[in-house]
Amino acid sequence: MRILIVEDEKSLSSEIKHFLEKEEYNCDLAYTGTEASELIAVNPYDFILLDIGLPDYNGLDLIKEAKEYNSEAYFIVITARGELEDKIKGFDLGADDYLPKPFSLLELLSRIQAITRRKFGHQSSIINFGDFALDTTKKHLQYSDKNIDLTKKEYKLLSYLVLNKNRVLDRLQLTEHIWGDFFEDDFDSNYIDVHIKNIRKKLSSFDDSNWIKTVRGIGYKFEI
Repeated sequence: MRILIVEDEKSLSSEIKHFLEKEEYNCDLAYTGTEASELIAVNPYDFILLDIGLPDYNGLDLIKEAKEYNSEAYFIVITARGELEDKIKGFDLGADDYLPKPFSLLELLSRIQAITRRKFGHQSSIINFGDFALDTTKKHLQYSDKNIDLTKKEYKLLSYLVLNKNRVLDRLQLTEHIWGDFFEDDFDSNYIDVHIKNIRKKLSSFDDSNWIKTVRGIGYKFEI
């Protein structure tokens, strides 16, 4: 998943970015509201971590602007300001959570995971399909009691498809959300298809159900 971190404290923003990238998230940084506005206008984000006290913007105003371009993005407000009025206004504008400084990076990760599960309609970190169990916290896949060996990219691709079950995802979406920045010269390459082929092969060695459907000319859909 792709996350935009909007935070003018450079040491904190770098710390968050480093931590989340170790957890296999793709992260962009913006130190001002202007930088954030430019990034939001051209890039799709799954999460936007937003500081209210930006040097050139009221962060709450940025939520309303971001909704126009990233209608499906989730917002976590991270700020030292804890006034009730700010919280209420943030939630009214569409914020999904509010995390006051100082905070634990593990708590931030936990809230990101909880929001993701809630938004995709999952109550648990373990998502079952057939006899498979995908653990989105431990980042592994099991069939009954057997672990299935997935590469990091295969796991990221499969989990993104599973979270978006019954929704058609095109190759551009998969490229941007799984691998980060999209390069025009690479778009016609078949690396998405190769990874899908490898995932299907690993799943079919345990269960021959056709979980991942090809949508001709568009992309793929995980069908439950």
